[in-house]
Amino acid sequence: MTTTTETRKSMMQQQSPVFIDFEASSLDLVASYPIEVGLCLADGTTHSWLIRPHVLWLDWSESAEKIHRIPRERLIEEGVEASDVATALNQLIPGVAYCDAWTFDSFWLHRLFRAARVTPSFQLESVSMILNASEVALWPDVRRQVIERLDVSVHRAANDAYILLETWKDVVAGRRRSASPS
Repeated sequence: MTTTTETRKSMMQQQSPVFIDFEASSLDLVASYPIEVGLCLADGTTHSWLIRPHVLWLDWSESAEKIHRIPRERLIEEGVEASDVATALNQLIPGVAYCDAWTFDSFWLHRLFRAARVTPSFQLESVSMILNASEVALWPDVRRQVIERLDVSVHRAANDAYILLETWKDVVAGRRRSASPS
């Protein structure tokens, strides 16, 4: 059995993790559904899909739309079927994907795969699983700095996944600096 400490040590020795982010119809953890998913692979390559709403997905929040700026009509016209998105995620994610809002992201991942009638071939974990307590405390400030440095729009799934990767890199770089002898 692998412990959290062993997992962290393994992550430090390996390449960067894969990050995933969702945008959703609202923040309602009963009725909301994913409208966009973004993925950032270890090498920084991003992928994103607008998701066509399943016939039973009716929830919509105007305030959420103002944040992500994706109208429902665009999803209907340009969105990809849930089954195609789920299949692509299974093909691209090698084992584990990390997120920064596990409660919401796991709910939306479940809704996506359930609508697709596909089982995820990967595990979704919180980024906190590969950080120590002091790194978790640093995360919000480092994330803000990364957003300023990258100058990208937030609340678009691929951008947010890329921000997660770059934040992780900066936090880990700090870990390595503090661990190296002076």
